[in-house]
Amino acid sequence: MAIRLLFAAVLLVATAGPPAHAVEPSERLADPTLEARARALSKELRCLVCQNQSIDESNADLAHDLRLLLRERLVAGDTDQQVRDYLMARYGVFVLLDPPFAPLTLLLWLTPPALVLGGAGLLLLRARRRRSDPAVPELSPVESARAAALLGEPR
Repeated sequence: MAIRLLFAAVLLVATAGPPAHAVEPSERLADPTLEARARALSKELRCLVCQNQSIDESNADLAHDLRLLLRERLVAGDTDQQVRDYLMARYGVFVLLDPPFAPLTLLLWLTPPALVLGGAGLLLLRARRRRSDPAVPELSPVESARAAALLGEPR
């Protein structure tokens, strides 16, 4: 029991640490305000190699290049939205970790709920058909009594 608690505590400490950041010291901007904006933006952008990590967390070469490009655009005076628009123009909407709800992304947003609702509908339909299936005969009174006796239920 004590070993399990110790293992759980070690696992909790190991997984509850701060998130890893791949930003190298050479990438950081001297202006703390611009660097804070760059870090916030890099957490919103997807690494196109890793696909489930932001460019802030990824060590891929492309993520490094995107972080540098992002910082160049901020130093040039672009707003956050201009940087996002620039990167979307070059790499598509997929570069955003949280793509907007737009006609281009409708399939992305509507597929999961459609699959869940479709699956639930199929399960309900199957349950209804099974309940009214004439191939499943009713138990006779003798069979019902035997089943109750086997299950230990009173008659």
